[in-house]
Amino acid sequence: MIKLKSPQQIEQMRAAGALSKAALRLAGSMVSAGMSTYDIDRAVESFIRSHDGTPTFKGYGGFPGSICVSVNDQVVHGIPSPSTVLKDGDIVSIDTGATYNGWVGDNAWTFFVGEPDEATLALCEVTRDCLKAGIEQAVVGNRLGDIGAAIQTLAEDNGFGVVRDYVGHGVGRKMHEDPEVRNYGKKGRGVKLQAGMVIAIEPMITMGTYECRTLGNGWTVVTADGLPAAHYENTVAITLDGPLVLTADDSGPWCDL
Repeated sequence: MIKLKSPQQIEQMRAAGALSKAALRLAGSMVSAGMSTYDIDRAVESFIRSHDGTPTFKGYGGFPGSICVSVNDQVVHGIPSPSTVLKDGDIVSIDTGATYNGWVGDNAWTFFVGEPDEATLALCEVTRDCLKAGIEQAVVGNRLGDIGAAIQTLAEDNGFGVVRDYVGHGVGRKMHEDPEVRNYGKKGRGVKLQAGMVIAIEPMITMGTYECRTLGNGWTVVTADGLPAAHYENTVAITLDGPLVLTADDSGPWCDL
């Protein structure tokens, strides 16, 4: 069941979103050669808790980290580890979630360690643009398929794959609510968008095949062909005035970390 939020509740969700975005910016500032993903995780958890929030991912379904940190061919759900040390040329997708006053903010970004090669840079730029394209379709009267179609068309027109096995979702007092927000689909299909819906739009785009597999830890999803993947996400409210990105803060625009 889709739970519509009132304008007052959406305003409350902005605080959770701002905290999650600030945590994501902190994580991104720490991405550098020689840094372990575990150290980034510890810093983010401390930051969220010091601002009276709770790391949403910590313990969710047994997940051990406060962030998901996925390197290179890892698509999503990478587990922070002291043994995962970043090196030049890596790309790192970091997903942060913060619960504040009972509401959840959820967002992700892909960061570079050093200078990416041209192909990897193109993958990330297109994935970021897919996020923007999806958000532009998040307007009253459109359908979920309009969001998915916009993302899929842009990605595939640029020669990239669109992950099918993992999708966006509704957000509210729980991290995962209805509806499912796919990154592929057909215009005019699916649930009609209404004011008060809050959704996480999160394209997961690959350099090669869209097929994935899960590692033996039961969490980390990797591309089937071992090629890189990128992941960008924002929590978005659908309002009568257009899409409202809730995962934003005073440090800068939502679309440019």
